[in-house]
Amino acid sequence: MSAPGPVPECFVLATANPDKAAEIAEILAAAGVGITLTPRPTDVPDVVEDAATLEDNARLKAVALVAATGSPTIADDTGLEVDALGGAPGVHSARFAGPDATYADNCAHLLAQMTEVTTDDRRARFVTVAIARWPDGRELVAYGAVEGHITTEARGDGGFGYDAVFAPAERSGVTFAELTAPEKHAISHRGRAFRTLARQIAELPDSDGADEGA
Repeated sequence: MSAPGPVPECFVLATANPDKAAEIAEILAAAGVGITLTPRPTDVPDVVEDAATLEDNARLKAVALVAATGSPTIADDTGLEVDALGGAPGVHSARFAGPDATYADNCAHLLAQMTEVTTDDRRARFVTVAIARWPDGRELVAYGAVEGHITTEARGDGGFGYDAVFAPAERSGVTFAELTAPEKHAISHRGRAFRTLARQIAELPDSDGADEGA
């Protein structure tokens, strides 16, 4: 897709999840590309995430926030894909245990679904799709994934979501919740997706037109 043009100094961050918003801000700040984020306005209604894919859910949020604010927006969606569950919870990760599920509810429900699953069959991956969208409808899309497995019990006090039951393959049995934030960001699905998106944004033509005709 063609580049959206000059980089704005500020993007509205579409997520309504404060934990995710804080993590995205940390990742983009560490990327050092000068992206400024504005929090999602409190008067913007929740977006119904009923699409069939992570990318389409992220796009639903991006489109809705651009329409509500008139500003460029960054949105994402993340799913945990467990092989033994046929790729579930996937796009339903945030509400796996029900529409009002807490992080603990979702983790407990996942572990309950896997009580008969052997260690060798607990493979899983986190996938994030991040989108930067402009009011003219153009966008940039980035992906990030990390392989790992589901533990037999929750471990660690850090992170959020399924972090306490997901052990990334690159850390030999340690869960995301047992890592420091920088350690997690370095290998996580969200870190990879947003660093890629940050690079894509940084490579857009400058507003002074220096790249025109190149």
